[in-house]
Amino acid sequence: MKLVGIGDNVVDFYEDQSTIYPGGNALNVAVVSKRNGAEKNGYIGIIGDDLEAEHILNTLRQEEIDVTRIRKMYGPNGKAYVALDENGDRVFKKTNRETRVQSIATLQFTDADLNYINEFDVIHTSINSNIEHELQRLSYKPISYDFSIKSKYDKEYLAKVCPFIQFAFFSGSGMNVGEIEELIQYVHTFGVKIVVVTRGGEPAICSDGQKQYLQPPIETEIVDTMGAGDSFIAGFITSYFDTLDIPAALRNAVNSAGKTCKTYGAFGYGKKV
Repeated sequence: MKLVGIGDNVVDFYEDQSTIYPGGNALNVAVVSKRNGAEKNGYIGIIGDDLEAEHILNTLRQEEIDVTRIRKMYGPNGKAYVALDENGDRVFKKTNRETRVQSIATLQFTDADLNYINEFDVIHTSINSNIEHELQRLSYKPISYDFSIKSKYDKEYLAKVCPFIQFAFFSGSGMNVGEIEELIQYVHTFGVKIVVVTRGGEPAICSDGQKQYLQPPIETEIVDTMGAGDSFIAGFITSYFDTLDIPAALRNAVNSAGKTCKTYGAFGYGKKV
């Protein structure tokens, strides 16, 4: 299986540690999918020209993620200021959203980019990646899409994105079972093949349009939950493309998320600043 992550990247700054960690949904999924056994993974995104951007690039190279299609801009990379509560849950305090290069420019794909993307089996991107305008051009490949939490999307947004994707992931925190069922059925009406809703400590719900599957989380040591949802996605997609077995993919997903909870940052690589 070969996966390319497209879109968001950020460094997460843990103020109590004076440490930055690489992150961002599309980047995290590319890295953790490779750790889950993907044959070849790539990442396409916009980065800045500062220390934070250089740390991201160095990390991707160490993880053997292809970075040949990354765009580099003059300006600050995306940065989120993070704290951890007593349970190890990450709390986002603020970001540099207004000044980061990822908010100044958007990805526009060339024919060379599309030929490169064609080398991969699946694309993963997210609601934070700002590539909605390119989804139709990318839909010649299966697309995995993370919609994040309920406050980030509405039915109009779902109708805009869902016709072009095959895998939809949602965080169901704060949603009741009825709301989740309604969401799943609505998303399937656009032809989305698989819909997954994670629910924190409650069993994740996965639907293929014919059958639903429940997958409880595993018991694990929790140091930091940063990136656990992204690792769930990476574990699911990597396993599913290898096996086409939903229960096996769900088991791999929770194991992948459990490993991430044992370390600081989305996948480690803390750097003192």
